[in-house]
Amino acid sequence: MFDQCLYFNTSALARRLEREWTEAFESFDLSPPQGFMLRAIIDRPGLLQRELADHLSIARPTATRALDFLEAKGYVVRNRAEGDGREIAIFPTSKAVEIRRELNDASGKVTARLKTLLGHTEFKDAVSKIRRVRSALE
Repeated sequence: MFDQCLYFNTSALARRLEREWTEAFESFDLSPPQGFMLRAIIDRPGLLQRELADHLSIARPTATRALDFLEAKGYVVRNRAEGDGREIAIFPTSKAVEIRRELNDASGKVTARLKTLLGHTEFKDAVSKIRRVRSALE
């Protein structure tokens, strides 16, 4: 019935992938969005809060809530940006940097498993096509 429905199929896929990454980040007590956000912050210390929201394609209030959680867990600190006190720069704490490898490995295991299930080329093609569709709709 919904074989050609983009919404139905991408939503079903998103729910399935949510379960995969929920399991991957469970040992860190992080949801998938929080886990990906922390990975981005660790990789780009000093990222501005608005840049982080844009990078993750999420609304700023959504980013704020996730950052509140990460800050409460001791993974990030927020400081006023140099030059513009209205901007907030985000930095990983030493606690976050300590789990960097484990966090990336946990996510990498999911990706590797999906590549094995789908095949490397099919996986790469699927991600590319989804990104193109997402970009076209923005």
